[in-house]
Amino acid sequence: MIQLTRTNLLMLREKAGSVINSMRILKARKQILIREFLDTTRPFLRSRAEIRSAYGRAIQELALSLGREGKDSIESIAAVATRPFEVKITEKRIWGLRYKEVTASEPAVRAPWKRGYDFLPTSPHLDEGINLFEKIMESMIEMAAFESKLKRLGEEIVKTSRRIRVLEEKVLPEFRSQIKMISDHISEGEREAFCGLKRFKEKSRSARKKTE
Repeated sequence: MIQLTRTNLLMLREKAGSVINSMRILKARKQILIREFLDTTRPFLRSRAEIRSAYGRAIQELALSLGREGKDSIESIAAVATRPFEVKITEKRIWGLRYKEVTASEPAVRAPWKRGYDFLPTSPHLDEGINLFEKIMESMIEMAAFESKLKRLGEEIVKTSRRIRVLEEKVLPEFRSQIKMISDHISEGEREAFCGLKRFKEKSRSARKKTE
């Protein structure tokens, strides 16, 4: 049980003020994180739509090239065109929030003469199909970067919202309740002291009149 003193009253008021300032900072942080989340969501959704569209067209081009070049020829070209592909994972920060960003170590889309096979005798459908699949890989890497960032932003927004709710619904009301209790106690004590002083003055006045 907290002691009902002026010192504790001042201490609680100071703590309540600190809580209010913390809530303001957390709400500002939450707004910035939400804005960043929405800004990241747009390119993320756009990348997913682009992948779906490119994949449908790539499958069509692959089917047409299979009809022209044949399965064995396509498989041999795929074996020649295969290459190791590396990505870089770096750590980024937004308002102290850490997240991983994925970037390709080299462009995913290659010029036809850099794919390791003779592209002159092949059909345009094969070249276009390979080009589309490489673009899909490029878009998937971009989407992986967006997805990692969105996940961290979402987690931090939820965490910040919980902190704000605890401060608003539990910590601050408890401080205010204690402040009111101590204030009421001190006010009641001051009223009693005032009434006691008033009675004392009246008795002193009455005593002086009797002696006169």
